[in-house]
Amino acid sequence: MDYIPILVLVLSFVGLLSIGTPVAWSISISSVLTMLVSIPALPAFTTVSQRMGTGLDSFALLAIPFFILSGQLMNKGGIAHRLIAFAKTLVGSLPGGLALINVIGAMLMGAIAGSAMASASAMGSILGPEMEKEGYSKEFGAAVNITSATTGLIIPPSNVLIVYSLASGGVSIAALFLAGYIPGIITGLFLMLVAMFWAKKKKYKLGKRSSLKDVFKTFIDAVPSLFLLIIVIGGIVTGIFTATEASAIAVLYTLILGFAYKEISFKTLPQILLDSASTTAVVMLLIGASMSMSWVMSFENIPQSISASLLAISDNPIIILLIINLILLFVGIFMDMTPAVLIFTPIFLPVVEGLGMDPIQFGIIMVLNLCIGLCTPPVGSVLFVGVGVAETTIQKVMKPLLPLFLAMVVALFLVTYFPQLTLWLPSVFNL
Repeated sequence: MDYIPILVLVLSFVGLLSIGTPVAWSISISSVLTMLVSIPALPAFTTVSQRMGTGLDSFALLAIPFFILSGQLMNKGGIAHRLIAFAKTLVGSLPGGLALINVIGAMLMGAIAGSAMASASAMGSILGPEMEKEGYSKEFGAAVNITSATTGLIIPPSNVLIVYSLASGGVSIAALFLAGYIPGIITGLFLMLVAMFWAKKKKYKLGKRSSLKDVFKTFIDAVPSLFLLIIVIGGIVTGIFTATEASAIAVLYTLILGFAYKEISFKTLPQILLDSASTTAVVMLLIGASMSMSWVMSFENIPQSISASLLAISDNPIIILLIINLILLFVGIFMDMTPAVLIFTPIFLPVVEGLGMDPIQFGIIMVLNLCIGLCTPPVGSVLFVGVGVAETTIQKVMKPLLPLFLAMVVALFLVTYFPQLTLWLPSVFNL
């Protein structure tokens, strides 16, 4: 077994990241250096650049810029306010009511927008000041916001699940979307339990109970926003349209909703389009670079080498899955979610399939793993957004963040070792 390509790839990638090289550049350069082990310079450079281009040549990837744009439109279109108002009438009177509102609001936002950063920004800016006014610590509010925002990447529609479908060789996007609901809800419930326990311990005051009339009124206000969920997921699952077509419909629907709510105007629209284009460019560069690295690893037989090494450690599925989870948790600390999915899916998917695991279940396990990484320094993008919105520091947020991390890890291990949590809903719809 030749370990030189693996060493070159790992050492060059880690070395470039450690000196502050952008992730996409680190991936591309380490891919070229790995190819130079086997072939001359000119073919190495041309092959990597060609693979970056062909990696983006996929109709399924067209859904990503559309979902990013729909997420921006939702963030600016008054949808978050209505979802928060609805969540407030449901759980506002429970211990840690405002924290629970944050979690439920983030889950609803995720079920509509599918963007963790949009959720963290919207929920943090709206609920953060209100939580401080009610006596909650700024750090606790930020910690709840950061962790709950990631549920939007598990609960569909989710751009990361589309990327996983591409990396896995075409696992059904509709099946992945349905598979994300129960794990996403379980994660949210665990976060709520921790928030309630923390609120009781700190003796935060309770909110007033809402009447059925208030619940009904806020629900009616939120219905147009929630209806998007039925249109997008219902349309995909029933086969009326593909995920890509659904993403375009989501943009049109949210744009009309934003104008109807008078939160979006022709004056603000150019900036929304510009922000969406900027985010899309970053994501697509990461995808192109990651696809080139995936091809390089396949060329050098790196996935097969790592698979053989893992299976040499143990043939016990529980141990192998534990090792894979620990590796992915470690990877999530240092790498952004999109390249991690594209790079590590070809490595670990053959291993878990050899153990009898469904690729749909593994997709949810991988995304849930990497969601935890989004909340951890040094590259946790959602962590930085949440801390920035709350105007606090990472050091201060870490203490209330730790029990919420633990809740997410417990949810991860339940999803790993109880397949029906992931596979039951897709089986109901014969997916």
